[in-house]
Amino acid sequence: MATCVFVQIRCTPGTTYKVAEEIALREIHSELYSTSGEYDLLMKLYIPKDKDVGKFINDELLGIPGIERSLTTMTFKVF
Repeated sequence: MATCVFVQIRCTPGTTYKVAEEIALREIHSELYSTSGEYDLLMKLYIPKDKDVGKFINDELLGIPGIERSLTTMTFKVF
C-alpha cells in the first residue's frame, strides 16, 4: 500500500506552467491543480510504502527548476 501525500508548491513568478509541465512529464502524481493563494500548485501523489517520503520528494520533485518552496501534508486515514 502506498502513502498518500499532498504537496503545495510555490513557483518562481512566471514559471508555474513550466513547473506543471515538468511534473506531468515525470508521471509521479495522481492529480495536479493550479491554485490561488500562497502556493501555485497542489499535487496529490502516492509514494510507495518502501520509499522514504522526504527523500522521494527531494529526489523526484524539488530539483525541478522554478520551484521556490513546498509544503508537504502527510495523510493517515481515508473517511
